Amino acid sequence: MSSDSAAGGASTRTRERLPPEIWILVTGSFIIAVGMGIVSPALPTFATSFDVGVTAASLIVSAFAFMRLVFAPASGKLVSWLGERPIYVWGIFIVGLSSTACAFAQSYWQLLLFRGLGGIGSTMFTVSGLALLIRLAPPHLRGRASGMWGTSFLLGSISGPIVGGVMIGYSLRLPFLVYGIALYLAAFLGWLMLRNSALAAKEGDDGAPVITIREALGEHAYRSALLSNFSKGWTVQGVRIALVPLFVTQALHLSQSMSGAALSVFAVGNAAVLLVAGRLADSRGRKPLVLTGLAVAALGSASLGFAESAPLLLGASLVAGVGTGLMTPAQSAAVADIVGARGRGGPVLATFQMAADVGAILGPPMAGALADVLSFRAAFGVTGLVTAAALLMWLAAPETLRKPAAEHHRDEGDDRAADEPERSAGR
Repeated sequence: MSSDSAAGGASTRTRERLPPEIWILVTGSFIIAVGMGIVSPALPTFATSFDVGVTAASLIVSAFAFMRLVFAPASGKLVSWLGERPIYVWGIFIVGLSSTACAFAQSYWQLLLFRGLGGIGSTMFTVSGLALLIRLAPPHLRGRASGMWGTSFLLGSISGPIVGGVMIGYSLRLPFLVYGIALYLAAFLGWLMLRNSALAAKEGDDGAPVITIREALGEHAYRSALLSNFSKGWTVQGVRIALVPLFVTQALHLSQSMSGAALSVFAVGNAAVLLVAGRLADSRGRKPLVLTGLAVAALGSASLGFAESAPLLLGASLVAGVGTGLMTPAQSAAVADIVGARGRGGPVLATFQMAADVGAILGPPMAGALADVLSFRAAFGVTGLVTAAALLMWLAAPETLRKPAAEHHRDEGDDRAADEPERSAGR
């Protein structure tokens, strides 16, 4: 088959419509992200208002990720027992309660406790949402579905930090209240729109094989995805939220609103490439997008420490966001390829999520300690090295995207036809 025909076939398949349930997940992701973005610039500043240092403030971010990590195995089992749909709704609602409680925290330790408890709900809706996404999306549209899900989250993140930066000018507690309301809305939307869905209903035990963690760890691509997700957790969920606002105010001596702008610019770069990256991951393969994204993200993360003005800060944030956006859909699609079309691999998905949580747990206190003892430049430099390590791991990983059987047979037939003249010439 000619390259043009192959590209045309891939293009036709990636233009197919996604199931409506995926669009419901996309909408819920957007609502959640708006609230999360509103809280991002307020969280470390709210922590330091209780007279604690950078390292202690960073632990607020790590506490959330730590509870996600601890509860992830239980979330995978709950999804298997009760199905993705109820766990998805209850998980969002629990995080809403946590955020509301944070708004009324009267001490650092109360804030640490309330924020940490929100991690339980977070891992519930993350594991269940990812399992639904994998089960509902056709194999050749997994990159596109992951890109849409990620784009909705990032579009919410673009507006959220800017709004949050304005809100903290009035009150450090207001963003947490708004976040709670947004989560209650997302939980209600998920319950309302998915309650009668046959596709989203709990699957019965039909004897389909369930991939185990041991089997997944035997795949080099899965091990590579664990490390790249670890680096994403360290950088995006950890250091970006915990250190960038403090870097803006303490090192660059800029206003709090600039920290919100930096977080939003990262989200803009991320969202700008997610859809394209998802389509390319479906048509060209997962590995090229992951490698490119990791390289760009490592450069952007390390460059943050060398920013000495607002334009340089925003430029480095944009580069880091683009790199993360290129990598994320392809990485998720690679894991989905390994799990399989039915998504019957809750523990495998939970472990994949846990890798990011470990990064989010270790990143803020370690980078915060480097900032306290050495400099912010050292903290962001180590962050770039963590991403570069994931890049090296992926270099030896195989491609996980497989051609449809019909296309594979056509290719074999074309190869035999191309070889026939050579055999004739040989005779």
